[in-house]
Amino acid sequence: MDRLEAMSLFVAAAAGGSLSAAPRHSDVPLATVSRKVSELERYLKTRLLNRSTRRLTLTDAGHAYLAACRRILDQVGDAERTAGGEYSAPTGELIITAPIVFGRLHVLPVVTDFLAAYPLVDIRLTLGDRISQLAEDHIDLAVRIGRLPDSRMVAIRVGSIGHVVCASPAYLAGRGIPETPGDLEAHSCITFEGLGSLATWTFTVDKADFVVPVRSRLRVNTAEAAIDAAIAGVGVTRVLSYQIVAAARSGTLRPVLRDFEPEPWPVNLVHAGQGRLPVKLRAFLDFAAPRLRERLAQATW
Repeated sequence: MDRLEAMSLFVAAAAGGSLSAAPRHSDVPLATVSRKVSELERYLKTRLLNRSTRRLTLTDAGHAYLAACRRILDQVGDAERTAGGEYSAPTGELIITAPIVFGRLHVLPVVTDFLAAYPLVDIRLTLGDRISQLAEDHIDLAVRIGRLPDSRMVAIRVGSIGHVVCASPAYLAGRGIPETPGDLEAHSCITFEGLGSLATWTFTVDKADFVVPVRSRLRVNTAEAAIDAAIAGVGVTRVLSYQIVAAARSGTLRPVLRDFEPEPWPVNLVHAGQGRLPVKLRAFLDFAAPRLRERLAQATW
């Protein structure tokens, strides 16, 4: 039995809560994953996982073994990176994740410039709004928008973005400009999944949260769709500030209620930060952080 492979598959399965999670991170068939984990349990003479039809859970022994496996696999990976030269020169592959719209607008241009400057480094950039687990998903660096939970991750702040309420000039001319958050109760609103409640919007009034019910005339599942609908005059929408820079500058959308915007969300570059960083990651952090700060500082109208 290849014990390192079995340990790696066990870690992936435990992190994903099912044996089918492991094949998503490797080319190993599900039947092989099940067999390898079972062989590992027989070798250790203990059960690591409680299996049910819906989900896997770790036994007490499984919890302890999972922590040990992660340490061992990290040490093996560190040794391989050292042997491969990743600690002496920027080389190898970097795996980066970022939110879809922010990644396309701001991260991708920085990545393309970095690739031109560092020809020995390859990058796999995954854009998605799902929060990935860096260790379990083998991600080197994540771009995170919003307040970060307490963790062992290292965060490098590169700026902040606000929540902006906006509508087309034609809509505002016909329906009037809301002067206070409470005025939104008389307006048609466009809401989208992923940015808080679909039924209420929260503002800051006298340094306190002020929750306003909104009438959602249209619900969509992406910010781009909400912006397009607002430009078309359907109603008022609320998006993140960087998402409407082009529309605000061109005049197709007009921000309103600026004095009541809640506290901006921070934007951070997040990595595991355990042990010595590979040179490729340090090079990207040094390259990307100031450029993203500049891009965010300029993302105003």
